[in-house]
Amino acid sequence: MSHPVVRWQIVSPDPDTTLRFYRQLFRWDVDQANALGYSEVRPGGNGIAGGVWPAPATAGPFVQLFVAVPDVAQYVERAATLGATVLVPTSVLPDGDSMAVLRDPLGLPFGICTLRRS
Repeated sequence: MSHPVVRWQIVSPDPDTTLRFYRQLFRWDVDQANALGYSEVRPGGNGIAGGVWPAPATAGPFVQLFVAVPDVAQYVERAATLGATVLVPTSVLPDGDSMAVLRDPLGLPFGICTLRRS
């Protein structure tokens, strides 16, 4: 089974400035019409959709990738046994997708998710 990168996320202490920069630079479409008010970014063409989210007060800006897995909880457990730490536990989002955010053994944050099928 493949585990493709299906989303990306820029975590920024100033999401409005970040969005303004990338919208002006690349002409990306941004939509916030969702249950979380999340700034969804659609780069167009064959690009992978992503978003911009506010950074926690103690964090600087960073980019994280989201990898599709068949069972988020199972992969959280598996990642923990390999040395990852859980930053955001398994959560079901309002649209039905599941996700978690982890930190790999080197300190890089990444997300895993299952996407509901339309």
